[in-house]
Amino acid sequence: MVDDFLASYPSDISALARQARLLILDVIPEAIEQVDIPAKLIGYGYDRTYTATICGIAMQKSYVNLMFARGTELPDPNGLLEGTGKKARHVKIRTSDDVSKPAVRALLHAAAATKQGTEEKKKRKG
Repeated sequence: MVDDFLASYPSDISALARQARLLILDVIPEAIEQVDIPAKLIGYGYDRTYTATICGIAMQKSYVNLMFARGTELPDPNGLLEGTGKKARHVKIRTSDDVSKPAVRALLHAAAATKQGTEEKKKRKG
């Protein structure tokens, strides 16, 4: 499904998305991957609900956004996160080097830990 979805984008954009996807699955191997064709994104979370979303990949014309559902809660000492939403933030991925930055991997680790902590709190309350 992911390959079919990415095939509809220019090769440079789909290549960046594939790189970002591999990074996400490397950092968060237990993440559930979901393709949302109308929203033009691939989402990752610990379950299939919107509220459990950790991060996502959104294709743009000349770059890929690596989105973080709770980006405002993440440490970002390198200033990579952009956006003005109440919670979400994103990192613009324009080149292969952008995907390879240790700071991007660190953001994914932090996002996974933040989301996992929230899920554990819910389990304790329930």
